[in-house]
Amino acid sequence: MKKLIKGGRIVDPANKVDMVADLMIDEGRIAKVAVSIDDKVDEVIDACGCFVMPGLIDLHVHLRDPGLTYKEDIQSGADAAAKGGFTTIVAMPNTKPVIDDAKGIEYVKAKAEDARVNILQVGAITKGQEGTQLADIDEMVAAGSPAISEDGKSVMNANIYREAMMLAAKCDIPVLAHCEDIDMVDGGCVNEDEVAKANGLKGISNAVEDVIVARDIIIAKETGAHLHLCHCSTKDSVAMISAAKAAGVRLTAEVCPHHFTLTTKDMVANDTNYKMNPPLRTEQDVEELKRGLKEDIIEVISTDHAPHSQEEKRTTMEKAPFGIVGLETCVGLVVSELVEPEIITPMQMAEKMSYNPAKVLGLDKGTLTVGKVADVTIIDPEAEYTIEAKDFVSKGKNTPFDKRMVKGKVRYTICNGEVVYEDVI
Repeated sequence: MKKLIKGGRIVDPANKVDMVADLMIDEGRIAKVAVSIDDKVDEVIDACGCFVMPGLIDLHVHLRDPGLTYKEDIQSGADAAAKGGFTTIVAMPNTKPVIDDAKGIEYVKAKAEDARVNILQVGAITKGQEGTQLADIDEMVAAGSPAISEDGKSVMNANIYREAMMLAAKCDIPVLAHCEDIDMVDGGCVNEDEVAKANGLKGISNAVEDVIVARDIIIAKETGAHLHLCHCSTKDSVAMISAAKAAGVRLTAEVCPHHFTLTTKDMVANDTNYKMNPPLRTEQDVEELKRGLKEDIIEVISTDHAPHSQEEKRTTMEKAPFGIVGLETCVGLVVSELVEPEIITPMQMAEKMSYNPAKVLGLDKGTLTVGKVADVTIIDPEAEYTIEAKDFVSKGKNTPFDKRMVKGKVRYTICNGEVVYEDVI
């Protein structure tokens, strides 16, 4: 079935294309890109005034399947991704049981066959994420794991982590690193600053992240592994990333929308939707994260989509689980907070949300090149709307962005040549 996307602004980092043009899809692949296409087609999509980008790729999603499907499952997470403009999402392994073997990878692959979007499952670094014994990394990679991660915690035993990085280098896959010194957390639940003190809450200092960032960079330098730093939140993380890259370390990094949008001053007292890990930081941290994105020190934007039930979040800040959902709010926040104020360009948005994530994992995606699989996201950058958590298709409604006005709305998500989401205007 032939589709013609008409009159959109094609933003394609792989080919350095940024122009108003038409794009034709045939048999699930990009068939033609030209200023004007008059071929007979089965469907025409009017993209006038919209960005037409390679399908968005989220390197950091928690689907909670298996074992925690009351929070989210493969299908509901895929539906949320499609609505958010994502055609490929990468699931973390901190499920129940932990995905630490080929059987777990195969379980998700089987359940994802009927999903609206592409789902890749990452395997854990250690068995049960207990930090004491390496998981069978070779086996998981053979089964399809595109990376390894202990996300949700750090591997605190540096020697075991070094072994894992050596294996990752051998398998030529990245290590997705959650940087948190668990001993230094010491029961903290929000950023350690005056806001925490005013609310009588125990804080999490920047050093909790920075110490492990430094350690992981050093181990990556020694082993030659590709280290990808997840959900960076501190100003010193940006500085260390810049220095490490200058020193030739194989290093990439991501920032999440909540960390470049909110500070602790935005927090509403006792609202656990503002509790995430790492926590919201200060204005100085946010400005450095934005600079890191603007100057391409940090090359990826991910969501760290972390759904929880309303019952779990309906408690105190100390007791509530860390995490917020992000798949359905990401595009609006990126356009509103980064593109609209010209901190990054539309081309950088496409790079950080599609092209670069594909490169991190070595995927043949993130491009609108003729002949490639037709994963396409169409975004109206001028559309203004209010985020409504009640309307999320994700099972999780836990967001601090409920009722927030944003610009930038996903109009179509096309995965493997098929429309998997269409906004009803």
